[in-house]
Amino acid sequence: MGVDTGSREKRMAKSIAAAADDSFGGRVKSWPERVKVFYNDVRTEMKKVTAPGLKEVQATTAVVIITVFLFGLYFWIIDNVIGRGIDSLFRYFTHR
Repeated sequence: MGVDTGSREKRMAKSIAAAADDSFGGRVKSWPERVKVFYNDVRTEMKKVTAPGLKEVQATTAVVIITVFLFGLYFWIIDNVIGRGIDSLFRYFTHR
């Protein structure tokens, strides 16, 4: 089911030539060929995709969970510091 490189280049050239016709009719006529080329390119690229193994998934999941907790702790601390600072400012200006 592989696509012959020469025929693929010819189809691409034909698609590009049809796309060069910038009129509405030219764009409509070139659409099916462009869609075919697009899907063939997607299929070719998807054949190169590999799924990660169990160890890699576990490692990246652990990194994500630890990072989320660290950022949560950081933002909690920053929120409390800013909140207390604003409370102090309000108390200072309302008791004057």
